[in-house]
Amino acid sequence: EVLVEGFPAQLYATNCWIIAPSSGSECIIIDPGMPDVSTEVDHIVARHKLKPVAVIATHGHLDHTFSIQPIADGYDIPARIHVEDRKLLAQPQLALSPEFAQTLSSLTFNEPRSVHELRNGDTFSLLDIPITAIHAPGHTKGSMMFILNQEILVSGDVLFKGSIGRTDLPTGSHRDMMETLRTKVMPLADDLRVLPGHGEETTIKYERKYNPYLKELARG
Repeated sequence: EVLVEGFPAQLYATNCWIIAPSSGSECIIIDPGMPDVSTEVDHIVARHKLKPVAVIATHGHLDHTFSIQPIADGYDIPARIHVEDRKLLAQPQLALSPEFAQTLSSLTFNEPRSVHELRNGDTFSLLDIPITAIHAPGHTKGSMMFILNQEILVSGDVLFKGSIGRTDLPTGSHRDMMETLRTKVMPLADDLRVLPGHGEETTIKYERKYNPYLKELARG
């Protein structure tokens, strides 16, 4: 049983996931949001006696990346993000609405010291758990999902319980999202536990049955 701890960040209720094989082992931190969630992450890491080895972004939107730099550099670990969204670590406004970008004009953002670029199909064995990266554009150009141990899907803002991520922000594309759902999500195993970027966890089986977007694709 893989250890999964999650909490919603204060702004936009973005789920930050901390995943480890068990207490007392290495862990990864996924999508640490805003404002700075370092303290919440530190508490979970300390409580389970974990050792962070990487921070992973499902995509480059600021509500998923705001705390990456302080956490990655604080633990001296690398950040991982798809090659297409990497530039958003230092220039998040490139993929935000003009209004939201305007509110950030006084802030500066920096990449963490170490960044590893991800591509579709990359497999890496952090934690002794096999992790497969799936490029899943639509919400952003570099959106990704991750399959861990063939039992968990971290879906980011591609797939939510009963819904999907929005496609109207810069670098988003409805056509890409539909293609991602058809070719990347529909073939997934029913019993995968889904940890989304926002909202409650779900399963692929549940989404196949109740998610209107997947139901429409199944009808063809």
